[in-house]
Amino acid sequence: MNSPEPGVSPVLPCAATLHSGVMDMLFTMLGGKGMSGLLKTGTAILTTLLVLPALLKLFIVTVDEGWAAIRTRNGKPIIRNRPQRRPSARAGAVGEVVVLHPGSHGAFPLFYWYKLIDVRCRATDLPAREMTGSSGHQHRVHASFEWRPIPTGSDLRVFELDVVNVKERASNIVGAALRDVIRGLEGAELPHNDEINTRVIAASAEEVRRACGVELVRVMVTGDALTDGYLLSTALRDVDRGAQAVAALHALN
Repeated sequence: MNSPEPGVSPVLPCAATLHSGVMDMLFTMLGGKGMSGLLKTGTAILTTLLVLPALLKLFIVTVDEGWAAIRTRNGKPIIRNRPQRRPSARAGAVGEVVVLHPGSHGAFPLFYWYKLIDVRCRATDLPAREMTGSSGHQHRVHASFEWRPIPTGSDLRVFELDVVNVKERASNIVGAALRDVIRGLEGAELPHNDEINTRVIAASAEEVRRACGVELVRVMVTGDALTDGYLLSTALRDVDRGAQAVAALHALN
């Protein structure tokens, strides 16, 4: 067996040489300038992915569809006290609240806060009422109405500042209009809901908007019946008429 000559070092295998080169490269990267470069790169990536989006949220307000936002300060809506520099179709007039419609808006200055308002349609039941038609028929009526806030500066000012309980106030207005409509109807049966809805909205929609800042969408009678008192009085009258008829027949005999 051949042995290496004296003074000559043996040749290392190729795999060992490659492993040594990789380790040297790792030590170089982890030491000094290499580690500093890695930290800078990682910091830049984290800043781009996390910090910048968070900062943008401080300067941009996003309002989703079906919602509106009004500016507030210390929990109170901000009333516009001077006209806008660039008038637009959606710009509110002096004396109205500042409204943000669906979309992204710049939030300058940062101390302005925003309150989201749900402007989607909702329904409210009216309390059951006994109403008398023009022919004297008494109906016990169950009804409800659908409404939604109107996202304009003037209407949202009424909705937010002028009315304590919008549903109660709107219910009174709609209930009074429904009573007036039924009072002018004849017959023992109420007409179709479409006719009642058209009449009540025509009679009360403007008043509901002016007094509550909401849009009256639809009025529906969900149930009605002649009252027990009316049925009892009708039965008593029929009995009296029967007795009178019998007495008249006896008189003829």
